[in-house]
Amino acid sequence: MELVNKYKVSRPTVARALQDLQTEGLIERRAGSGTFLRKGASSQVPPRVRQLGLLIPGQATTEIFQLISGELASLARVHDYTLLWGGSTPLQIREDVSFEHAEEICRHFIANKVSGVFFAPCELHPEQDKVNRRLAEMLRNAGITVVLLDRDLQSFPHRSEFDLVGLDNMASGYQIASHLLKLGCRHLYFVARPNSAPTVEARIAGVREVFVRHRIEPAPNWVRLGDPADLKFVRSLTAGNQADAFICANDHTAALLMRSLESVGIQVPRNVRVVGFDDVKYATLLSVPLTTIHQPCRDIDVAVQNN
Repeated sequence: MELVNKYKVSRPTVARALQDLQTEGLIERRAGSGTFLRKGASSQVPPRVRQLGLLIPGQATTEIFQLISGELASLARVHDYTLLWGGSTPLQIREDVSFEHAEEICRHFIANKVSGVFFAPCELHPEQDKVNRRLAEMLRNAGITVVLLDRDLQSFPHRSEFDLVGLDNMASGYQIASHLLKLGCRHLYFVARPNSAPTVEARIAGVREVFVRHRIEPAPNWVRLGDPADLKFVRSLTAGNQADAFICANDHTAALLMRSLESVGIQVPRNVRVVGFDDVKYATLLSVPLTTIHQPCRDIDVAVQNN
């Protein structure tokens, strides 16, 4: 509190500064006693700071990664690591990494000799598979451990050689489709944007398994790829009023679809049901609260720590 008052900063700022000084070996923090300058600290060369990298292109538009990033930053501090974001600066949760800048960020991680990188592969880009593989191999060839977050580099059901921490997406697809069947829905359609992550393919597989188990013959075009904000695409979804429910690849897609359905005169849930995945905050702020599968972000971070 003396430092807070003297320098007119917040408590978290002081705590972070002290943590950095401790990581550099300049001070020693003793529980119940206080913080002390280490003997000979003024003349000793600080040890190399232990660093981890976080590479999540598109984080600004994907709420679950904002939550995961915050938890990872906290866990890193607890274990005396600095979590780098953007290659050379400590994590700032509101920043984003574009698809085009991801390779440059990897070079920064390699130059900084980070111990490992948490990487959520890019999606919604026609060149994503080639670029994701190149990024991961750049890091691995530099001797840096890579842990994938939420999604793999390869299409479902294939798996890459990298460790992966994420949701059981096939089981989640099965669960949400089973829920809709219990509500009396039989004509289910899956809506996703082109070039979605492999997690979406796994969710589709889970829905398909429900059709098989219940001996339901789905419509030939029950998986629909397009922009949920495109009214022309949405009108094609609702042509003939064939759908009982739309299972969306994620909550963002579901929110856009609900808004578009309203624009073309389709009411949710009176005329059709809409469900999603992720359980992000704005799922409860829609005109009709969204039914969704919860992403256990905290559990994902704990699994990353154990890994």
